[in-house]
Amino acid sequence: MRQPAKTTGAQAGKGARAGASRGRAQAASAGQVAWLPSLLKGRPRHRDDLCWHTRRGAPAQLWLIIVDASASTRRHQALAHTKGLLATLFDHAYRQRARLALLTASGSAPQWQRHGLKASAALQPWLQALGAGGGTPLLPALEQARQWLGNRRKAYPNEEVRCLVFTDGRLQQWDPVEPLPCPTLLVDMELAPVRLGRARRLAQQLAADYQHLLSFEAMK
Repeated sequence: MRQPAKTTGAQAGKGARAGASRGRAQAASAGQVAWLPSLLKGRPRHRDDLCWHTRRGAPAQLWLIIVDASASTRRHQALAHTKGLLATLFDHAYRQRARLALLTASGSAPQWQRHGLKASAALQPWLQALGAGGGTPLLPALEQARQWLGNRRKAYPNEEVRCLVFTDGRLQQWDPVEPLPCPTLLVDMELAPVRLGRARRLAQQLAADYQHLLSFEAMK
């Protein structure tokens, strides 16, 4: 019976280098890293955890970002840390030519800041000026977002939509909320030493993936 040929160390090294080259070639052909879908899967730890955009025929993207900017987010600089992450997300959106819809929840009622326009440097002054104050109209913001997404889907049925919700979860008792009609990631902004954990419960009701703000800090 014929014995299989032995693989030498040099041959193994060549095979590993060839595999790495194929991996780089596949990544190049796939295009840029799709950061938002990657983060929606959880914090990427390996290259295989990343999602990639194809260079041709990729669907248009819309990122809906809902920011809780109520007074409680001043504590422990939660909003300041969030603004740093938002700046990074805006940069990724610009590089991927994604459209952004921005909805802030503070004061007495939520306010739309942007309705599906392409990301641009014009967002930076708004982000720098974003401050915290007033109540937490997050639940009305989620309802407005749900209605807006429904209308958006009718107008742009082929658009790939993702939603990020930034909140510390500092809400009073609330009735269960309906999931949004798109993949959703809730980022918990609560940085107090003693955390109430309400943002995680809200994520469960929204059928959203959950990440804590500090997990993104660790990725830097």
